[in-house]
Amino acid sequence: MDLFLHSHPYAPFLFPEAKKMIVGTLPPPRFTTGELNPRDVDFCYGSANGMLWPILERIFHLELSYANTQQAIAQRRDFLIQHRIAVCDIVESALREKVDASDLGMREVVLRDLIHHLEQCPQVDTVLFMGGNSKNGPEYFFRKQLKGKGMALEVVSAEVPRVHRLDLGGRIPRVVSLTAPSGAANRAVGSLEAYKALKAENPHFSTLDFRVMQYRPFF
Repeated sequence: MDLFLHSHPYAPFLFPEAKKMIVGTLPPPRFTTGELNPRDVDFCYGSANGMLWPILERIFHLELSYANTQQAIAQRRDFLIQHRIAVCDIVESALREKVDASDLGMREVVLRDLIHHLEQCPQVDTVLFMGGNSKNGPEYFFRKQLKGKGMALEVVSAEVPRVHRLDLGGRIPRVVSLTAPSGAANRAVGSLEAYKALKAENPHFSTLDFRVMQYRPFF
């Protein structure tokens, strides 16, 4: 059986002034093959189906374009620089039998050295995982990397979103595991007691509303 090599289409978006770092896994395979949809943006987290940029738009009152254009790319790049947010997904490549965006479907995963990239951004004090510790999620892979280096995360809060500390010697950034900004994670959101309570109070309360509320304190 031929396997699909799902390689990350974007280099880490790093700069020394960054204070926060977003960490996920891989964008959908169409970003690797270049077969983008009209409303995709050819940039980090640019999938038309993804929720990260709509969440940030709500938090920061942005007016973003959602189209496969240079203007849309420039808007997102400028935002990240202005707000000192780096992006470094932890997966460099993986093999897939089924060509989809499932984290569980990744095999023979090649990881980026996240500790190295954190050292390249010496002012980062918050690492924001786009997902929790489920198998093949960003936190899961990072824990494997840390174990190989004789390091570990220290629990600060076990409530969702979980917060940890990481001792990097000269600094101790906090590490936050946010609910993934993908449609696939909506079922997990729907099962949370906090979401159920808010939904009961307001039937119009959505999974996007919940993520905006969860992400805001950390961005």
